[in-house]
Amino acid sequence: MASRSTSADIAVSELTERQARNEYKRLSQEIARHDELYHGEDAPQITDAEYDALRKRLVDLENAQPVLIGGDSPGVGAKPSEKFAKVRHAVPMLSLDNAFNDEDVQDFVARVRRFLNLGDKPLTFTAEPKIDGLSLALRYEDGKLVTAATRGDGSEGEDVTANARTVEDIPQEIPQKGIIEIRGEIYLSHADFAAINARQEEAGKTVFANPRNAAAGSLRQLDSRITAQRPLKFFAYAWGAMDALPAATQFDVVKTFESWGFATNPHMKRCESAQDMLSHYHFIEEERASLGYDIDGVVYKVDDLALQERLGYVSRAPRWALAHKFPAQRAFTVLEGIEINVGRTGTLNPIARLRPVTVGGVVVSNATLHNEDYIKGIGGNGEEIREGRDIRIGDTVIVLRAGDVIPKVLDVVIDKRPEDAKPYEFPTTCPACGSHAVRDVNPRTGKEDAARRCTGGLVCPAQARERLKHFVSRNAMDIEGLGGRTIESFYDDGLIKAPQDIFTLEARNSGSLSRLESREGWGRQSVRNLFDAINERREVPLNRFVFALGIRHVGETGGKLLARHFADFDSLRETALKAGEGDAEARAAIADIDGMGPVVTDAIVEFFREEHNRKILDALLEHVTPQPLTETIDQSSPIAGKTIVFTGSLEQLTRDEAKALGERLGAKVAGSVSKKTDLLVAGPGAGSKLTKATELGIETLTEAEFLQLVGRD
Repeated sequence: MASRSTSADIAVSELTERQARNEYKRLSQEIARHDELYHGEDAPQITDAEYDALRKRLVDLENAQPVLIGGDSPGVGAKPSEKFAKVRHAVPMLSLDNAFNDEDVQDFVARVRRFLNLGDKPLTFTAEPKIDGLSLALRYEDGKLVTAATRGDGSEGEDVTANARTVEDIPQEIPQKGIIEIRGEIYLSHADFAAINARQEEAGKTVFANPRNAAAGSLRQLDSRITAQRPLKFFAYAWGAMDALPAATQFDVVKTFESWGFATNPHMKRCESAQDMLSHYHFIEEERASLGYDIDGVVYKVDDLALQERLGYVSRAPRWALAHKFPAQRAFTVLEGIEINVGRTGTLNPIARLRPVTVGGVVVSNATLHNEDYIKGIGGNGEEIREGRDIRIGDTVIVLRAGDVIPKVLDVVIDKRPEDAKPYEFPTTCPACGSHAVRDVNPRTGKEDAARRCTGGLVCPAQARERLKHFVSRNAMDIEGLGGRTIESFYDDGLIKAPQDIFTLEARNSGSLSRLESREGWGRQSVRNLFDAINERREVPLNRFVFALGIRHVGETGGKLLARHFADFDSLRETALKAGEGDAEARAAIADIDGMGPVVTDAIVEFFREEHNRKILDALLEHVTPQPLTETIDQSSPIAGKTIVFTGSLEQLTRDEAKALGERLGAKVAGSVSKKTDLLVAGPGAGSKLTKATELGIETLTEAEFLQLVGRD
């Protein structure tokens, strides 16, 4: 999969909008690639810590530049394997935002305090080791274990109940009635991992790369007798669906789990400040080597469960928790070549081809070089980086593996540079189609874009391939069996040139002399499975369909926002077309969606104005019927389904908390007042929005009246 041109070495707060957009796309593509490696091929190349760290930078980019929200954004985890029955999680299993230094932790504590408007009031957190294993949810009904499921994509996991019953740390019964869902981590100790690999090697079988991979592979065996032979362990630290919580704090709930017979981590501690949290982090870091099992950081959580409820969630993670990762890992190797990959939007992305080197237990042969300027030793604002040292083929380089899943070339060992090494000349033509490759100038800032982009557009085969890969990807149409290699093969052979060709493939195959069944690596059953997977996607949720179209700046979260607001695709398309004809009200209907903004709106309007896109859509909609987004909301809420605008200075809630509360109760929160606004909540200092609401006759409430309405007074 192509790497994205990025500015990953630059702080998120210093990225330009275009740099952030390129970085965002690269990160998202890498998440999808590693989802497939881990869940689809059982061949992971990274640790959980590195995977979560990738997501942290993704979320940081969303927070720093709201126009990016959802831009190519992946979901949580990956689709469950077809080898297992599926289990729908009653409460989604989300990942955590991550921190990589002390300042990140201090910022986290400050954000929580601001959100809750606590001032100097005391605030307690828990801190515990982050186990590098496999997440597992255990559901008990009236004291008996009935289901065990992996996280999967966060909404749906794999049913591994039979295997989980073989784990000694997992009680078959607990002294508690009702529905109790215990969540935790499956792992292997270092000693048990070494013993398993010794047996594997003795039997002539493949050895495992690390304890996490061994634990995941052991739990996901189709034969539970194999799992029973592996000494898996389990730490309980969280929960899902619960009839009633046994305590009012995170710490005490986990301690209750211990009294029920679960193993909990002895290094869990309550902390009263960021300084206490960091002190415990460094203690655990020093003890890491002596624990006897792999950890990759420390997890902090707000201890008070009532405050957790108030804090709520952002798209993929709780606001009340943070994973603080251990430092990055580095290695030295030789840069043997630089290759250029062309991305879905035409960016020319330089990839370092390295002499293979092991970094943190993973063999690395590729690394990102970010962009043209990074190779030259120039930063995002024109400043020198690496003291101005450029990167040349033949250089000995320092490779870093940290938050970014694809390692990056961090620096050059200038003393080892070959005498004949020459400065790298970045191509000015596209290697895929020969079109000119240019660096656009931002009209607002006058600055040249960091990315060089192919001008070939629709004639560029690399872009066409990447767009098709995006269309079928896991978080878009999610068509099983149409991976990147298959798309490239089918594209090159003329079988699939545009999205609609996917849905006519079966009909064309039946009348073809050169049938898919005769292709190398294919057979009757695999072809049948592919066609079944395609047919399953003839009806698809609207948010996935919108995301699959590959509209610039509109990713997974953006797709959900549009699907939630417009409900059906015809309404979205009609509104965008009217906006493209100059209809200000139609444009406002898109731009006023909280999380959209002018840049995203421009991209949506331009997409639907393009005649080629409209023709593809017309052809595609003959085969695909987008379905309304279905979300679980509190239908009993008096604001469910209403559009609300908050304005003025709120006194009992912060603005973020008010927005989260409204969305949790099923409302749509907009950024501006229009005829479609149902309710305005106005605090002191409300100005033009209150005036417009009054003119339009929109119901207006004070903050206190709003809280009384929703039962939060």
